[in-house]
Amino acid sequence: MTYFELEGKVALITGASSGIGAHFAKTLAKQGCIVAIAARRVERLAALAEEIANDGGRAILAPMDVTQRDGIEKALDDIEAQVGPVEILVNNAGMAGRFPFLTAPEDETDQVVAVNLTAVWDVAQLVSQRLVAAKKSGSIINISSITGLRAVGGAASYAMTKAAVAHMTRLQALELSRYGIRVNAIAPGYFMTELTEDFLSTSAGEALRNRVPMKRIGNLEELDGLLLLLSSDRSSFMTGTVVPVDGGHLLSSL
Repeated sequence: MTYFELEGKVALITGASSGIGAHFAKTLAKQGCIVAIAARRVERLAALAEEIANDGGRAILAPMDVTQRDGIEKALDDIEAQVGPVEILVNNAGMAGRFPFLTAPEDETDQVVAVNLTAVWDVAQLVSQRLVAAKKSGSIINISSITGLRAVGGAASYAMTKAAVAHMTRLQALELSRYGIRVNAIAPGYFMTELTEDFLSTSAGEALRNRVPMKRIGNLEELDGLLLLLSSDRSSFMTGTVVPVDGGHLLSSL
């Protein structure tokens, strides 16, 4: 509980109603963070907050649609009123794109860009502005993907936005360093979540698994060490990095 010295830190996790976001919220709460859990599905957030409380942690609900900037502002106002400004942001909310470039529908592409890119920009910007105004340091952790680091077929809009998040991370880090705000990104490979379990149970999913040098899919707990490192001052000289966690997948064919 003490090595990462996160006790009492206020952490906002977007996309916390399931998958990586829900797992990260529980991980940070176990380290003593006050976690503000954000998503649109309020009933899921309430269940997660209860689970965290039963495990001895503290969670507050921050319902928001990350594509609505006014809603982000209101949620940040509510968080500050309850526990103070956000010091750790896990910019996790995202959605999958299901089509290759030639056939991707405009409405889905617009939505993927809005959730995976514009919202990541907006949440980080609004959190950063408040940290600067309060003269507080902080850590922003954007969630990219290995599909944003190498060209991959079949999910063009998703991969495009995750590549943009990787470079956005570097630009944010460059500009925010002078204010004591660090910005890094985690680029996961394939992990078992609600979004991936159907695909990973198919023959195509099995073929993908076999292309991973470790010959398996990641467990969410295998992201915890990096999450805690980037959240804490143990990585105080680390900013602008995009770290893959993929079982060596980038070393082989995606």
